This record gives sequence, structure tokens and C-alpha cells, in this order.
Amino acid sequence: MTVTARRVHLAQRPVGLPDASTWSVRETRLDAPGEGEVLVKVTHLSLDPAMRGWLNDVKSYVPPVGVDEVMRAGGVGEVLESRDPRFSVGDPVSGMLGIADHAVVKADELTPIDLSVAGPATWLGALGMPGMTAWFGLFDVARLQDGDTVLVSGAAGAVGSVVGQLAKARGCTVVGIAGGPEKTAWLTDELGFDAAIDYRQGDLNRAIKEAAPKGVDVYFDNVGGETLDAALRNLRRGARIAICGAISTYNATEPVPGPANYMSLLVNRASMTGFLVFDYADRYGEAVEGMGAMIADGSLVAREHVVEGGVDAFPDTLLMLFSGANTGKLVLTV
Repeated sequence: MTVTARRVHLAQRPVGLPDASTWSVRETRLDAPGEGEVLVKVTHLSLDPAMRGWLNDVKSYVPPVGVDEVMRAGGVGEVLESRDPRFSVGDPVSGMLGIADHAVVKADELTPIDLSVAGPATWLGALGMPGMTAWFGLFDVARLQDGDTVLVSGAAGAVGSVVGQLAKARGCTVVGIAGGPEKTAWLTDELGFDAAIDYRQGDLNRAIKEAAPKGVDVYFDNVGGETLDAALRNLRRGARIAICGAISTYNATEPVPGPANYMSLLVNRASMTGFLVFDYADRYGEAVEGMGAMIADGSLVAREHVVEGGVDAFPDTLLMLFSGANTGKLVLTV
């Protein structure tokens, strides 16, 4: 089977926020899959802050997306044709499918998903890369202990919202940082956070002190910048910081300064550790099993912000991540 795919290519590297000149939408005839390959009809695409970093021509944990290449993205879809015995026509799968409505992918790069456990958008959120990031970042990197006071930035996002709920399930006190009254209310009223701070209102350092008067045992950082500095000023002895991301700096056009309050790590005998979820790929199954059970019994709320519009809507939808327009996991339907 051959199909015509509509795909988004990187036209030129952006300076600051991506705009229309960053992208080129093209139609390309795809050859039928070869031995060990699968043709997938893409139905849902994952939009993540990390995408902005992939556009920079700098050394990182993965090679940058090349100019003229299809934009890298995780997605969910349905098998249309398979040249691998592990997949059959109609199977739902997830993988790095790119911003496209069809993709030919190596079978080794696909994962079967069970839509009876959760819908396709959730397999890109709580049961996808964001959920895996939350699980291993909290339990393995931050070494969560019962009774910890946990501070989470970007708490209304795909990763942060799961981190907070996992910590609450372990009996921890959880404080979330988010932008705007609707998001902070969602954290406390629906997700069960003990407190939520609107970073747009007032002195962030003071707000953290008020919400966590005895200090912070675990800080899960999705934001970086001034938010990280404020967290550093409020650590308890033996605190652990997990560096997941720094969305506040991704579109900076000047060099980003390091944290001013890093000596708090010394004073408080604390640690700050960066991590990549890919390092835990051989253990994803345990996280999916654990969070799948929590979704089933209602102890984990998996929220997706789903935008319709297909691949043509990708450029504008991506910008929602950097304006704070989404709550929960941002997903684009194809």
C-alpha cells in the first residue's frame, strides 16, 4: 500500500519563539513498508516543551531536527499495513511518528497500546512519556519518601500534574506552582494538592515559605530560571531536586544565567540531579502498570488538552505550551 502523507518539515531554525517561517507543510508519497516496517495512520500527536530544544543546532541528548526534516514528535495511530509479525492491521500503536498524518516506521520503534485501559490521548500523557517522566523522576531521581514535602513547578502541565498526584498517593504534602487562578484551583480542588501558588502573583519566595514553612524535601523542576532560584532558597536538609526541564528558558535569545542560590545545596546537604526518561525505557512497563491501576480506581486524574485541526494546526498549537494556554497534556488530533 502506498499513501500520500501530509507532513510538517523544519524550514529554518527559529530565534526565540517559532513562527510561520519555521515550518513547511508538504505532501509526500510514502512507499509501501519494507521488511520489518509498519505503515501507521496517525490519529493523535504529542506536543511537548522539549520540542523547542530539538530545533536548536546544539549538542544535546538527541540530535537536533535537521533543516528540511520532518518535525520529530511522539504519536498514536492505527496500523494500516505491517511487514512485521508483531503487528497486524488495525492494531493501535504509539511511537515517534513525526508531525504527519501517515508514517512508515520500523517495527522495533513502535509499542502496542491497549485502548481498553485508556484512550489514545492518555497514552501520550499519563501513560506516555510525561507519565514515565513523572514516575521515574519522582521515585528514582528524587527518591521520594513517605511524608516528604514536595514542591512541583509547571504543576498544571502534563508531567507536573502527575508528579503531584503520585506524591499525594504516598502521603506527602504537595505544593504546586502554576500560572493563573483556574490552574491553581484545579490543582487543589480536583487533584488534591495541599496548596497551589500562582507564580504571576507576588513574591514567589515568600509564597513558597508560607505554603511549606518547614521547607521543601523534594523539588521537581519543570521551569528553571527564577522559579528554581526560589525553590533553592526553601530547601530542607537533605533535600533532593530533580531537574526535568526549564521551559521558562527555552525561547531565550541570550545566554541563560545559572541559579544564583546554588550554595543552598551545600548548606542543606542537598542534591540536584538532571535526568532523561529514556534511561528508564526498560522499566516503562512497571510505570504503565502502576499508573494504569491508579487511573482505573480514580486515584489518578489524567487530563488532556486536545486540539483538533490536523498537522496544519501544529505551528499555532505548539505555541500554547509557551503561553501557558494548556492545562494537562497537550495533544493534537490528526
